[in-house]
Amino acid sequence: MPADRLHLVRHGEVHNPGRVLYGRLPQFRLSEDGRRMARAAADYVQGLERPVASLVCSPLQRTRESAEPFTEIFGLEPFVDERVIEPTNVFEGRRMKRALLNPLNWRHLVRPSVPSWGEAYVRVVSRMDAAMTDAWYRADGGDVVIVSHQLPIWITHLAVAGEPLRHNPRKRRCALSSVTSFERRGSDWVEVGYAEPAATAGAVDVGAV
Repeated sequence: MPADRLHLVRHGEVHNPGRVLYGRLPQFRLSEDGRRMARAAADYVQGLERPVASLVCSPLQRTRESAEPFTEIFGLEPFVDERVIEPTNVFEGRRMKRALLNPLNWRHLVRPSVPSWGEAYVRVVSRMDAAMTDAWYRADGGDVVIVSHQLPIWITHLAVAGEPLRHNPRKRRCALSSVTSFERRGSDWVEVGYAEPAATAGAVDVGAV
């Protein structure tokens, strides 16, 4: 029996005093507020009063830490899946405002529909769909939680909705510790909910690709 519902959960706020784009860089952990956000997301899923059968997370530190409240509440050890990781980006480790002032970096912006600064959107859609599908059919009923990152979650939303993948990163609807929920109907994903259970006012959220 496959899963009943799948929740894509974004990680909480990251300790990022330099306000750099951290991408896949190691050792970017959750802040104290980020841990509270992660707990709020887990509490929200628990409040749905639906059995959770499987927990998946990206291999990066911030998603592993954001999965910890789900382990505590549901008693599930996360399955680490490389396919739900943050995309690559040429601007990793830099402050974006400064990087964009350098004309040598403008060549990375010439094809925003791809995008030319990092992993292709179509590739992100493909790997996320594969990871979601595998998790869906690996579960023996119940819900699946996948703790991932802003861009993979948002690009999945766009693909499922049939919208263009090119978008303005500043206008993504994917807040810290948000929960975007899907069901599978036949061979298609259908988005069935979006929630922002964590208080994020004043949060530092500048590290997403």
